[in-house]
Amino acid sequence: MSPSKSPVLLLWGEDPFLLREAAFEALADIAPREVEAGQWQGGETADLATPSLFGERRALLVTDCRSLPDHALKELVAYLAAPVPDAPLVLCATVPERGKAPASLVKLVQPAGVVHEVKVSRKELPAWMMARGRAKEIEVAPDGAAALVEILGESPASLEQALDQLASAFPGEGVTRETVSRQFRGLGEQHIWDLGDRACGEDLPGSIRSLRTLLEGRDDPLMILGGIASRLRDLLRVKALPERMPLADLARAAGLRFDWQARRYRDQARRFTLAELVGLHREVAEADRALKSGATDDLVLPLLVSAIAGERAA
Repeated sequence: MSPSKSPVLLLWGEDPFLLREAAFEALADIAPREVEAGQWQGGETADLATPSLFGERRALLVTDCRSLPDHALKELVAYLAAPVPDAPLVLCATVPERGKAPASLVKLVQPAGVVHEVKVSRKELPAWMMARGRAKEIEVAPDGAAALVEILGESPASLEQALDQLASAFPGEGVTRETVSRQFRGLGEQHIWDLGDRACGEDLPGSIRSLRTLLEGRDDPLMILGGIASRLRDLLRVKALPERMPLADLARAAGLRFDWQARRYRDQARRFTLAELVGLHREVAEADRALKSGATDDLVLPLLVSAIAGERAA
């Protein structure tokens, strides 16, 4: 059974943005009631069986399902024994990097519905952006998509925002390497790279200067965060590989484009333990949640940069 045809769907993956997009794609033209798992009150599934006054189909979208309280799980167990066929229930579970689907939710959903992983790998990002562009009636050239990943990192939410910015800045021109360069290269790109190099090189004063320049230039905080996240993921991949691996092999295995990147990132990765890099990546996820919840970038981002560059330097 395809995800879009199932009355119950568990979507899991590392990126909340992709999960949400996949949920609404599966729901098609049905407007769901949306509930955050931690805010479950009770009786949410009862709404699925209640006919709408205007005849619209019912649907329930539950986000952050790894935080479902016990009373919500009990209600779901009862509901899934006989789900309403034409009222979709979509559960979204965000997992850590390289994490697996929550076993308890999989066991709960599988007898009645479909469990589906939502993932776009680094290699798939250019094709994903080209597809997103077609949906927005924006022509995205392969070299333009590749340039966005090179400059902004791998955050799908940041890349999505970049497509919208480019469409507004260059109407009718499409997304090419040239338009990407005109929009994002220069001081902003220089300082995103500079920020990553200085923070991962334990240069706290230099990191704060680079960050201040980005914020004063009104760069999107989520794009800055995406650049930091991308650098930490690269360092994690490098750290997990053998220390004496030749640079060309290291670049290939870590998904890097150039040998010089492999050399630089290996030097930076040596400054951290694997546990420290994993912990910092978790802090990036917390910063992402804070920014999307309304926290100010001039508080969240300096704290994150200090955690990367400052504590070890001190």
